[in-house]
Amino acid sequence: MKIALVSPYDWSYPGGVRSHIEHLAVELRNRGHSVRILTPATGPKSMVKEQDVLKLGWAAPVRFNGSVARIGVAPAIPRSMKPRLRRLLERERFDVVHLHEPFVSPLTLDTLWLAHELGIACVATFHASSNRRTSPTVMAYAMASPILKKFYFPRLDACIAVSEAARTHVARFFAADFNIIPNGIDPERFTNVPRLPQFDDGKRNILFLSRMEPRKGLRYLLKAIPRVRDYCNDPTMPPVRFILAGEGPERLQYQRFVAKHGWNEVVFTGYVAEAEKPSYFASADIYCAPSTGNESQGIILLEAMASGVPVVASDIPGYRTVISGPEYGILTPPRDAERLAWALCHLLRDDELRARIGRQGRERALHYSWAQVAGDIEAVYREGILRAAQKRRMQAKEGTSVLTSFEAGGVSGATSVWAISPFDENVVE
Repeated sequence: MKIALVSPYDWSYPGGVRSHIEHLAVELRNRGHSVRILTPATGPKSMVKEQDVLKLGWAAPVRFNGSVARIGVAPAIPRSMKPRLRRLLERERFDVVHLHEPFVSPLTLDTLWLAHELGIACVATFHASSNRRTSPTVMAYAMASPILKKFYFPRLDACIAVSEAARTHVARFFAADFNIIPNGIDPERFTNVPRLPQFDDGKRNILFLSRMEPRKGLRYLLKAIPRVRDYCNDPTMPPVRFILAGEGPERLQYQRFVAKHGWNEVVFTGYVAEAEKPSYFASADIYCAPSTGNESQGIILLEAMASGVPVVASDIPGYRTVISGPEYGILTPPRDAERLAWALCHLLRDDELRARIGRQGRERALHYSWAQVAGDIEAVYREGILRAAQKRRMQAKEGTSVLTSFEAGGVSGATSVWAISPFDENVVE
């Protein structure tokens, strides 16, 4: 098959959806398929040529609730570029166009519109989730869904959600048979990795590795630190160190808070490159993810589990997808520093329990390998191709298209009006 993977997010910056698309492209190529990536890009990196990456339009940062998402925004696909996009799709002759978050940006919307016109099978993956009915994402979908449901959603031939939480979120607005296919990981990256020397001194390491923004819940881990000290005040136990890895808008505030309290056992590492992540997990005795919500799956949990590290995380829908039972990790109520501290100390005090959960967690993480995920997505592509062919036969038999009146009205030339951004809620990690 010849496949186009379409991203609504800036290719010049790292992110969960970009990582998903990159890994999926590699695995699909390993399976013998031809893959191109269509994406907006900005800055100097937008001028760098990458094999099989077609950079179209531009993106801009959108701030919301302390997070930043760089999305393709109007006029990412101006009228002058739409004929070029059409010619591109005609030239490439894709069998499948796979749109990630199809209703987020003008690029995904216009690609969906044109690909359907050309008879190309259109498959969509929905990554986002929201556990608040009044979130901007939910309200944006609620306002735009009448148009999207009538004129855009019918152009999709198959739909994927990365988790039950993501399916529940999007199914509020669009009725379809969603294939639940999770984000994948490469378990081999996290196998037999040595510990970092600076953290291999006999102390017990509790690791937080994420962007330091409100929804990641680092403030609740900081609130738990005095309680962990009190609960684990046992001279026979090794000292505990908290490794806080990552950047974000709240890092300076947290560093000042820690310095004010004189907590020498708290270490801020700053940004951690993707290649360094396995070493940080290997150095951890516990991985802690105290997020407050809006996590669609929790890819970072799977990476920790693949490393054999026991996980303590918030009991939120996206994380329950991964930690489906106590044998795979401990879930605590979000925003509850007391229960978080208890769970951390429970694991710190029990070496056997940590080892058992680490082993069982790794076994579960192996089921999320990219080889398995890509195989499942490949099956959806075949399903989409069959449905697209059926649609063409039905339309040819009827001699009409259900979308003709809308297209004739000229609305298709203004798709950017309906661009929706999940902002910080559109996450994989």
